[in-house]
Amino acid sequence: MAQPPPAPRSICLLRLSALGDVTHVLPLVATLRDAWPDIALTWVIGKGEHRLLEGLSGIEFLVYDKKTGLAGMRAVRRALAGRRFDALLQMQVAARANLLSAFVPARRRIGYDRSRSKDLHGLFVNERIPDRPGIHVLDAIGSFCEPLGLRQDRVRWDMPVPAEAREWARAQWPDDGVPALLVSPCSSHQRRNWYADRYAALADHAAARGWRVVLCGGRSQLERDTTDAILAAMTAPALDLVGKDTLKQLPALLERAALLVTPDSGPMHIANAMGTKVLGLHAASNPARSGPYSDRRYCVDRYDDAARKYLGRPAAELKWGTKIEFDGVMELVTVDDAIAAFERYRAEQG
Repeated sequence: MAQPPPAPRSICLLRLSALGDVTHVLPLVATLRDAWPDIALTWVIGKGEHRLLEGLSGIEFLVYDKKTGLAGMRAVRRALAGRRFDALLQMQVAARANLLSAFVPARRRIGYDRSRSKDLHGLFVNERIPDRPGIHVLDAIGSFCEPLGLRQDRVRWDMPVPAEAREWARAQWPDDGVPALLVSPCSSHQRRNWYADRYAALADHAAARGWRVVLCGGRSQLERDTTDAILAAMTAPALDLVGKDTLKQLPALLERAALLVTPDSGPMHIANAMGTKVLGLHAASNPARSGPYSDRRYCVDRYDDAARKYLGRPAAELKWGTKIEFDGVMELVTVDDAIAAFERYRAEQG
């Protein structure tokens, strides 16, 4: 086995959001720690995302609340006074993250390749990751270790889930051998979201096959309204846990499900990290780029149909990562599509 390159003394990771993307950073953390067990790792992260990952072994978190704006950036600089990192991994190209990175003192400032850059990202970095089009977001993030002389050749998440979170999840329904279909209906991007009546039809189909249906989600009004509409349209009973879990309890809840159905969302990637299969609903985004990393066999993929309908070109001719977030795009994902994916899972997983 090849020896790892000489260890930097300290590395700062900068990835503020979102829940799915910070989940994608966990394998990179594992790669760095496996190669250099004694390295000092600091992660500048968003407030909500920190609630998910708090307790991650071997990481010093520095929380930035985007609501604090420039004052919060100055607070980050004060917190880092007298320190200079051997390398900053600037893994977010949004303007706010680019500006925040200027407040992090580091000798090497590693950012995205030019094809993924935007919002003046190149002004804030002095090295770039390799330009590899056509790869999953997780692999792009994983390639941030390559300028340091490493390769992310295996993927391990090590999501920090406390025992009390798993105890809470176990208390929500009995261990009676009935498989649970967990429905997380909303993404943070509303045009990626499917429709309440279609979720209800899929949930009723699962219930007719002897499955337990459980709904989960956050505390936003959209999630509450969507859930209420799903429940009203269903004929079978369902367990409503929307707004009742914390971000620490969410991974444990997802872990207990046999299958999660969701659009392109944070819970999709957290479930994948916890080993749960995902029935992903894709038309607005490309599942090859941002679907569940480990297993996309049970995803519905209407991305090419969306590209042809809304952009007049096949998906293969679009720039990698193009979003097709048009009103009505998720109408391309039919109930029959989702039921067929569910039945694929039943046939292959039992």
